Amino acid sequence: MASWAEFEEQAPELASRVRARFEAHKHLLIATLRRDGAPRISGIEVLVWNGGLWLGMMPASMKGRDLVRDPRFALHSAPVDLALAEGDAKVGGRAHRVTDEAELAAYWQALGRDSMEAVVFRADLDEAAITTVSGDELVIDSWRAGDAPRQVRRK
Repeated sequence: MASWAEFEEQAPELASRVRARFEAHKHLLIATLRRDGAPRISGIEVLVWNGGLWLGMMPASMKGRDLVRDPRFALHSAPVDLALAEGDAKVGGRAHRVTDEAELAAYWQALGRDSMEAVVFRADLDEAAITTVSGDELVIDSWRAGDAPRQVRRK
């Protein structure tokens, strides 16, 4: 597991590209696990800030309940560019609920908001990838926590 800051240290170029994809649109897609183990896909807004990947959601949201019960998630950039020129980014890991009042106050300040009723998580990452198309090749740049980034090309 790695924080976003550790991801940036281990794979700076890939982390920069993934962050750009996450910040290109307001809404991303998050996959969580339902109580029965089935996947749930939901829209979400995220913030890369203060060395972390932060996830905020309404307190009664099913995705929030899922993460409290089982912290595993996958986050996807949901590309609108079907040619994948800029890439299709995703990360996976575990979300940890933030309850410290000072951290929450700083989070809301970073968003330019007063506090509101929400559940906030900070994520640790297991993996990250960005997929692009180059000519007739699918190019997958990936990273796993603790490992060097790698690239795979497929025709």
